[in-house]
Amino acid sequence: MSSVNSLENHFLVAMPRLTGTYFGSTVTYLWKHDQSGAIGLVVNKPLKTSVADIFDELEITSGAGDRDFGARHVLAGGPVERDKGFILHDAGNKWDSSIRITPELTITTSKSILQDIASGEGPCNYLIALGCAGWGPGQLEKEMLENSWLTTPASSELIFSEDYAGKPRAAAAQLGISLEKISPSAGHS
Repeated sequence: MSSVNSLENHFLVAMPRLTGTYFGSTVTYLWKHDQSGAIGLVVNKPLKTSVADIFDELEITSGAGDRDFGARHVLAGGPVERDKGFILHDAGNKWDSSIRITPELTITTSKSILQDIASGEGPCNYLIALGCAGWGPGQLEKEMLENSWLTTPASSELIFSEDYAGKPRAAAAQLGISLEKISPSAGHS
């Protein structure tokens, strides 16, 4: 169970001071945060790779003819473990290596979920990301003190939205904040 100060099931919205870094203009979904650190997935950084490309690479045949897997992006989930695939999806069926995050969300690294998605038997909502974002003990807390991140509770609607460019604005708007009005330099009083 998460602690009172945990940011599990929250978004980290990159503050303007992170412009020019890997995390510039990103929204990261934190699925784990405790005394040992934090792990999340960037949910708005599409790669040129499509879901169809992943199916081809893994030799998975698509039987769901009505779905355009070629138009659906795979995301850059973060700078850690870039060669590992993570699938964040609606809770329901449980695939190998599944971790239930909330009653509504599960994450897995299982190839079998990809086969089920390709055949039309997978979850209704999902995103596929290569890599993840990770912070060691106290690292995220330090970055929070440096005003690198804005935090807001996560929503499945925003996680699974394909409006990648609009996600930072939408996540900040949940708090009534306009990112365009925030200064890139941070100050403390």
